[in-house]
Amino acid sequence: MRVLITRPRDDAELLARALAGHGIRSLIAPMLEIVFLAGPPVALDGVQALLATSANGVRAFARRETHRDLPVYAVGPATAEEARRAGFSRVHVAGGDVVSLAARVSAELDPEAGTLVHMAGTAVAGDLAGALDAAGYTVRREILYQARRARGLPPEAIATLSAGTIDGVVLYSARTARTFADLVDRAGLAPALAGVIAFCLSPAVADAAAGLRCARMVVAAAPRSDVLVDVIVAAALGRADPHFVSPRRPFPC
Repeated sequence: MRVLITRPRDDAELLARALAGHGIRSLIAPMLEIVFLAGPPVALDGVQALLATSANGVRAFARRETHRDLPVYAVGPATAEEARRAGFSRVHVAGGDVVSLAARVSAELDPEAGTLVHMAGTAVAGDLAGALDAAGYTVRREILYQARRARGLPPEAIATLSAGTIDGVVLYSARTARTFADLVDRAGLAPALAGVIAFCLSPAVADAAAGLRCARMVVAAAPRSDVLVDVIVAAALGRADPHFVSPRRPFPC
């Protein structure tokens, strides 16, 4: 199996290495370019913990700030692993989405103990701050990076899709899925997806990819990278996987 990975390059390379360990080849075609924003160190006086909803938020923080003594509450295992690589030792892992992250923070932290800093980009998925505000926490969103939309598909992606040598496309976010669908249409490659499986991290991603005319669309049972990798490996081996769930409604094929 060969899959097209649409994640930003740093994350895509990590995923490609994980898939290569299972004999799955990858072509990286980022739909978003991560731009780390320049600025002063992050103000941390009175802060009790850091919130991370993406690995890029951790990377951006690490470029601005040398302190690693605060606990990090990460949205999922991949983001938690990036926090550990950056030098944080107290890393708490949620279930893969902002709902589970807000629930873990609420269960473990005292709203009166200090501010929570969300290491974020210019665009965020979900309303983490709103959920925590409602529970009495003070959340400060630090905008540390920007995800810029790709202007077109890379030439190698166009060539491989045209040749029919891509078996799957991996979609991790609704924004990435919409961007990929738009760029495929612009390139006139919609018919080339007829034999391609769309591997989606969550139902929200699958909804955003609903316009893709793929052979089929599968959704991970939990919004975690390790679960989606299991789904892709199962597809490569031609077997069902317990981590797979069907989309909530039919998709074009």
